Amino acid sequence: MVDLTAPELPLLTPGARRLLDAASDLFYDRGVHAVGVDTIAEAAGVTKKTLYDRFGSKEALVVSYLQHRDARWRAHLAAELARTPEPGPERVLAVFDATLTWSADNSPKGCGVINARAEVGGPDDGGPVLPELTRQKRWMLELLGGLLAEAGLGGNDEGALARQLMLLHEGALVTLGMATFPRPVEAARELAAALLARVSRPGAAS
Repeated sequence: MVDLTAPELPLLTPGARRLLDAASDLFYDRGVHAVGVDTIAEAAGVTKKTLYDRFGSKEALVVSYLQHRDARWRAHLAAELARTPEPGPERVLAVFDATLTWSADNSPKGCGVINARAEVGGPDDGGPVLPELTRQKRWMLELLGGLLAEAGLGGNDEGALARQLMLLHEGALVTLGMATFPRPVEAARELAAALLARVSRPGAAS
């Protein structure tokens, strides 16, 4: 059974909650590097000392922003998957449906994880942000693989099929953020449906 549960997050004080809410809006709208701790503290109506007391550093606040956004995404995704409880191609495609409805309200500038990745350094930097970004995208790949396994799709190439679907999904998110052409998530879903139809046919190569 695919596990949609997000990692447990620490409880926040009211001041920390205000900081996180303010930072989440600012980080997504303006970018991680463009927003300083003074701006976040002012928007939250607290002191900069409160920010450091509650989160320790700006990087830790960025990680908290990403984790809480991830938790909301997983809850949204779980609700969408609940509408298609039976394993099969339509349940896999429900991931794209969830992305479509999520993006309409939460991602006008594309994926928050992808946007943040464009701003952080490489693995040699040793900061906590990149590992969190990597964890979230690896989880998405594992989710697709799990849904394919539940449906008995992909055969011996199950991992390859999950990676193909991941490329379609993530490419749609980048295209959405760049506004390269309209309705990229719908286009990606159509291609994903074609892939799944091919492997679902009797006698399809495994």
